[in-house]
Amino acid sequence: MASLLALLSSMLWGSSDFEGGRLSKKHAPLAVLGFSQVLGLIFGIGLMLISGEWRATALGSNGYLIPGIIAGLLGYFGLFCLYAGLSTGRMGVVSPISSMGAVVPLTYALLNGDRLSTITSIGVVMALVGVFCASGPELSQGLPLKPLLLAIGASFGFGTALTSMSIGTQSSALMTMVSMRGATFCVTIALALTFRTLGGFSKKEYPSLIFIGVADFLANVLLGVACTKGLVSIAMVLGSLFPIATALLAFKVLHERLHKVQYIGIVLAVTGVALISAF
Repeated sequence: MASLLALLSSMLWGSSDFEGGRLSKKHAPLAVLGFSQVLGLIFGIGLMLISGEWRATALGSNGYLIPGIIAGLLGYFGLFCLYAGLSTGRMGVVSPISSMGAVVPLTYALLNGDRLSTITSIGVVMALVGVFCASGPELSQGLPLKPLLLAIGASFGFGTALTSMSIGTQSSALMTMVSMRGATFCVTIALALTFRTLGGFSKKEYPSLIFIGVADFLANVLLGVACTKGLVSIAMVLGSLFPIATALLAFKVLHERLHKVQYIGIVLAVTGVALISAF
């Protein structure tokens, strides 16, 4: 169950990232990020009221609030770097490097008691290498400095955010995500007041923004639940497969050509997932 939830999370993440990167080619990445995050918060509050999860422990060593706020701010930074990077050119420039942020929570989980069998460890390595290759590193024509820095920023933001998120979900996965969106809501309002704009989106773009916000929120919740149903290390690795969905959507919708290394990467990632799930 944990593996299935984490994989579903990666599909939702990859889809929302693709749509976010596509909109960021027309609008400021901060505007796309901020607007979608607010919509995600509204969706999360609705789930909170329906489920009654607001009764979960907020403060203390096992509370969700502080880890959620930290995860929200770091994740916001990571998403901004990702959207800005995706808007600079082909989506295969930033996604593979940003996906390596999964190494941070993986390391944290292993240092805090997770134990993997030899076969599962091989599967983890194959999945990480596979997702890096499958998302299409554009190294043949060189890697400009700006996309590289944005990719590193996204990797740092995602890795540290996922680590904080895994801590908060031990109390409540849903409330951790609501806390994350609450923190990003404050940042979004401050930026909107500073730049005096709501992004200039047209009505026909609202469905895309709603999808980005809801899909990103659900992806976080599903990954958080996966962390409580199985090993955190495994959940984080499987959740990090999102660049594959981004690359496949870019191939299907934007007609970006897949390279040989991407096909190899997809095979490696699928094989790694099979080993992880089987053992």
